[in-house]
Amino acid sequence: MALLIPVWFLVGCGVSKFIPEDEKLYTGATLEINRDFSVKGFKAINTELEGLLEPKPNSKILGMRIGLWSYYKMQQEKPGFINRFIYKKLGEDPVYLSDVETEKTQDLILNRLDNNGFFFSNVSADVEAGPKKALVNYSVDLAEPYQLATYQYEKDSSAIDRSIRDLLDKTEIAEGDYFSLEMMKNERVRLNDALKNKGFYNFNPDFLIFEADTNQYKDKRFDLFLRLKQNAPEKGIVPYEIQNIRVYPNYSSDKYGEETDTTLVDNVMVIQNEMTFRPDLLDQYILIEKDSLYNAKNTRLTSSRLTGIGNFRFVNLRYIETDTSLSGGTGKLDANIYLTPLDKRSIRAELQGVSKSNNFAGPTLLLNYRNRNLFKGGETFDLTAEVGYESQIASGDRESLSAFEIGLKGDLIFPRVVFPIAIKERFAYSVPKTKISLGTEYQDRRGYYKLNTVSATYGYFWNANRFVYHEITPISLNFVDISNTSSEFEEILENNPFLRQSFEHQFIAGITYNFAYNKLMDKYREHSIYFGANLDLAGGGLRLVNNIFNNNDQNKFLGFNYAQYNKGDIDFRYYWRFTEEKLLAVRLFGGVGLPYGNSVSLPFAKQFFSGGPNSIRAFRIRSLGPGSFTPESETTANYFDQAGDIRLEGNLEFRFPIFSYLKGATFVDVGNVWLVNENEALPGGKFGKDWFKELAVGAGIGLRVDIEFFVIRFDLATPLRSPSLPEGERWASEFKLQDSDWRNSNLVFNFAIGYPF
Repeated sequence: MALLIPVWFLVGCGVSKFIPEDEKLYTGATLEINRDFSVKGFKAINTELEGLLEPKPNSKILGMRIGLWSYYKMQQEKPGFINRFIYKKLGEDPVYLSDVETEKTQDLILNRLDNNGFFFSNVSADVEAGPKKALVNYSVDLAEPYQLATYQYEKDSSAIDRSIRDLLDKTEIAEGDYFSLEMMKNERVRLNDALKNKGFYNFNPDFLIFEADTNQYKDKRFDLFLRLKQNAPEKGIVPYEIQNIRVYPNYSSDKYGEETDTTLVDNVMVIQNEMTFRPDLLDQYILIEKDSLYNAKNTRLTSSRLTGIGNFRFVNLRYIETDTSLSGGTGKLDANIYLTPLDKRSIRAELQGVSKSNNFAGPTLLLNYRNRNLFKGGETFDLTAEVGYESQIASGDRESLSAFEIGLKGDLIFPRVVFPIAIKERFAYSVPKTKISLGTEYQDRRGYYKLNTVSATYGYFWNANRFVYHEITPISLNFVDISNTSSEFEEILENNPFLRQSFEHQFIAGITYNFAYNKLMDKYREHSIYFGANLDLAGGGLRLVNNIFNNNDQNKFLGFNYAQYNKGDIDFRYYWRFTEEKLLAVRLFGGVGLPYGNSVSLPFAKQFFSGGPNSIRAFRIRSLGPGSFTPESETTANYFDQAGDIRLEGNLEFRFPIFSYLKGATFVDVGNVWLVNENEALPGGKFGKDWFKELAVGAGIGLRVDIEFFVIRFDLATPLRSPSLPEGERWASEFKLQDSDWRNSNLVFNFAIGYPF
């Protein structure tokens, strides 16, 4: 950025002086569409036509043509290092009026209008030229479009004819639609996909022909006829049946043909010399059935399910035609499934730089052992040892916390449902997986306490489709033993009984459920959303056991205090994409935890907090709330105090490209945390009817270094509204950017990995 400051100054002088005498710089084109009638989907048509205006003029960054300027500077005899660097990153060859082919563009516009039913329209072009620059104005006189009257299929008596007639009932083509080549193309693709699911293995969409007839009408209407091409090959219009299904679980191209040991399971032949994968388990992933018609959807899902096991490097499903005579009006197919396994065992050592959402960062060493196909059923066993040191960054005036951690965790994942009672899964898209985890961790929070943690979980996770994910953990156990507390930490607990209880309730047993609906990964969607929901229920099962066995001490289980709470949160995100890289991102988050029984607060690890790089960025980590609580001073004790049982938050961020891999953002964040129960140590922290008066507001700007698979984020924000201040003084009234004291107190810098949402 420092390099660009003098460049922007120089570019301010313009590039006109560099333009050759016999050329004019092309600055773009305008498009005007003249019509005296309404048009359905006019915005989309207008956008499509504007996309035909070629070539694109030289780009601008903050109103200046830096790329063009760097091109001209590179033509100098000695361009210099800075000019060469800028040209390499931003340089663009000039686009002159002489490069513009107006007649070709007019023909493209007319062709696109014809394709959408606006026959007999007119297009003209006018060049608006100045001394050094020029633009082109295109004008379209739009003719009324041709509209569909009827859509019919020319019938015959073949098997494929009957299938096509049945499929026409679900067509999206309707009376009144404009003539559209795209509409017809989509209809052919729809029919092709549907016919492939009805057994027509060799069908091709080119076998279908559309014909339009306007002779029956005096106005601009037409009849649309669909028919089968007369010379379509016979094998393309007959259904195919599956004869044999063979699976090679240990396929290798250099050893193919050597396998001789065949096991038959439900008409599926599993061929392997050595037991690589249990045939009875492998059969569960295959949706293709012997003697059934070929089905492209089941073929695709079978490949997806086999890939989802996670044990195979390649999954290749091939069909072989076995009856070329087409006797009986049907073809015959053999399905061969070739599975190439991954290496069964692997060891990995990894040194990471870890950045957490609570602003702790530091190096971590990971050692991982993995065994795939542990019990010859696709099971994956992971054993991970972890050693790390982390320190709190961006802690403001507080003393930074640090911690040393060492842990060991084992995960065993079964690519199927494991349950005491046999359950046949019915999920076609992917097979649910069962995950069993057991781990232990030792943490030394320097100068405060030491934690010994033991955790165990048993649950299931699966993708219902491309966008929907579920995870349910019916058994989730977590036991934390706190020891070696320092006098300073004991004083913190002594001053806040609620906090002491949140640390005492360190035996957590319950059930969790996570749901996610995610369409944000589709970069070409104009509007996309994400919705996530999490549910965490703890203590109810143990309380029930105590009641069943008439345990006198309802607050303990096996001699341990246990936490009782119900906690849930929802996370909604909306992306409005103006271009692939320019978008408006909105996020709404709401969460509440309700302690009950022997708990008056959530366990410390389960509490909500606000502030930090993934929250309200104008406030440092855990420096906001609860409610209007005002800490007496910025101390480490506030780190433990400023959390709550309720969290509400909203974020609005506009993201835009600057150049290449550097992106920019402007944002506004709103939110806070509150307590469910009154806490004398945190006055003003309880959630009440005036909660909206206790919302914090912050705004700022950001830079992101985005190299596709890795994002480094820098955000600079300032508080606009601080709920800890007295009412009437909460909104910021002055911004003294020139004052260093004001900047130190009111500008918050955040560094993080990845986008905030």
